[in-house]
Amino acid sequence: QVQLVESGGGLVQAGGSLRLSCAASGRTFSSYVMGWFRQAPGKEREFVAAISWSGGNTYYADSVKGRFTISRDNAKNTVYLQMNSLKPEDAAVYFCAAGLALRVVAGISAGQFYDYWGQGTQVTVSS
Repeated sequence: QVQLVESGGGLVQAGGSLRLSCAASGRTFSSYVMGWFRQAPGKEREFVAAISWSGGNTYYADSVKGRFTISRDNAKNTVYLQMNSLKPEDAAVYFCAAGLALRVVAGISAGQFYDYWGQGTQVTVSS
């Protein structure tokens, strides 16, 4: 069982930066692929980024590539999402998720393969 708690959301002007954190409970954090997803009002949840258990492989949605960076610290059981050059269209509730590699390999950008989810943190970007 893994529990995930996101933090770091808030209000930022377009062009600004935020750093989201996701703290995980459980001693097996390093076994999981970690992902970030987001959902804006009236829209479906979408994939943002993911990182392998070792941190050696990262994956990004085209819409955030070059602006967002995902990282993890297995010693702290925490995954981060550094968001730079934020745009109004980045505004959403951001969720972190954990999934075992054997499942997530079927579709790293598909939320259905992740087993655990946080409650989300709101990101608002003003224009």
